[in-house]
Amino acid sequence: QVQLVESGGGLVQAGGSLRLSCAASGSILSLNTMGWYRQAPGKQRALVATITSKGTPNYADSVKGRFTISSSRDNAKNMVYLQMNSLKPEDTAVYYCTLQWPGDAYWGQGTQVTVSS
Repeated sequence: QVQLVESGGGLVQAGGSLRLSCAASGSILSLNTMGWYRQAPGKQRALVATITSKGTPNYADSVKGRFTISSSRDNAKNMVYLQMNSLKPEDTAVYYCTLQWPGDAYWGQGTQVTVSS
């Protein structure tokens, strides 16, 4: 089984920064994609950013230039981070960490990010 534990959410003013972290543990295939999705009230869960095990990032257009995804992978622990700068009220959502490979997708419990105007 795979477990994902997120941390780092909170309340911040517009223009501020937050850093999300996610620790993945368990039986993890070496070729995988880790990343972040978010779900705002009344909206569907949407991609924020992902990064492959080879280090290739992918960003939603709405966060390009403001958010940076990074990861560290070793035998003991797989981590993914999301540095969020220049936050806007529209970034307010529950942020979910994900770990995926063909045929499987795992999700964290979510962490709330609230950006006040």
